[in-house]
Amino acid sequence: MTLLGTFKGNPRNDLGWLNSAGRPDPDVTFHRANLPRVGLDDVPAAATGVMCSVAIYLQDGDLVSNLTFISAGTAGGTLTNQIAALYNGAGALMAQSADKTSEAWAADTAKVFALAAAQRITKSGIYYAALAVAASTVPTLVGSLGAKPALAGEGNLAQTSGSGIGATAPATIVTPAYKRHVPLVIAT
Repeated sequence: MTLLGTFKGNPRNDLGWLNSAGRPDPDVTFHRANLPRVGLDDVPAAATGVMCSVAIYLQDGDLVSNLTFISAGTAGGTLTNQIAALYNGAGALMAQSADKTSEAWAADTAKVFALAAAQRITKSGIYYAALAVAASTVPTLVGSLGAKPALAGEGNLAQTSGSGIGATAPATIVTPAYKRHVPLVIAT
């Protein structure tokens, strides 16, 4: 077996389709995303006032200032609170955005949440980008489906936690529940 396991091809050729996904060169425009831009669809976020957090790999030295979520086919209705937050791998809050309260969120619209303080990543690994929306109609998000963890040590790709969340993100992610629908998040 080689460094690439049983794979016999050229990884650059095999993964070349990802280059057509349209993202900018990360050396020119810093960004990290939890999903490629292909194979995405309309997925539910979470119930009103419930936080949805998604795993995102961040590298040592990354400076994360914003988290962007993209609404899908359903716009937000009668929005009262909209916050995003960044959590470390252990589920402890690192920073959150200001509350966008009743700011409109149309269908098929990217919404950028600026973190209150930019976060310099000091250890490469899995972090969690979270979104909590309180509304009569929570917008659906662009995302994908993810399998439930099957092996020891695997984490959730997406999870829900909390209830009644308004303008303040919880200090920790407590009792996360597996979520099949994985929203796309872009960290910049």
